[in-house]
Amino acid sequence: MDTLLDGYRRFRETSWPERKALFEKLAARGQKPQTLIIACSDSRVDPSMIFDAGPGELFVVRNVANLVPPYTSPDHAHHGTSAAIEFAVRVLEVKRIVVMGHALCGGARALIDGVPSAAQDFLADWIHLADPVRSIARNLSDDPEEQRSIAEYGCVKLSLKNLETFPWIRERTEDGRLELAGAYFAVATGVLERLKPDGTFGPA
Repeated sequence: MDTLLDGYRRFRETSWPERKALFEKLAARGQKPQTLIIACSDSRVDPSMIFDAGPGELFVVRNVANLVPPYTSPDHAHHGTSAAIEFAVRVLEVKRIVVMGHALCGGARALIDGVPSAAQDFLADWIHLADPVRSIARNLSDDPEEQRSIAEYGCVKLSLKNLETFPWIRERTEDGRLELAGAYFAVATGVLERLKPDGTFGPA
């Protein structure tokens, strides 16, 4: 905690005075972000930093491998990612959803190499969401490193496909109220790629 508190003190001394008025405005009027970012929990991939966004600009959902589960009928289970997406779309009325994958993704590695034995309670079932991606990666290459890279890109496409299974997302994309987009961040180089209409990724 000491390291975190040191960071907080630096925030109060430097960033807070510069942004005090902004935070007061956000507190008074509430949040109205235009963009939902669905990203990986990886500590090296910070959407606000990558997109140079300030407080109130992005609504961010992060989980292992930036996965979106397909829509299911409401039940009494816990659907954290789906709940956050619903809040962003139906309550905050964001204008776009960006699914952002990244290089060196531990989730993609687990998909290809297997889930670590120490993380079988929840991670294994979660990664099973991307089983179709693993099949594609293994069909396209015999090299594990290439398979992992294919899986990283594939998880972005799978999540976008699953977003379209949510009826209130599909309705909004069809009438133009909501845009879906895919992106991929290279940790080592800082380069962001964007999913193009032809299904390939290229420089943003």
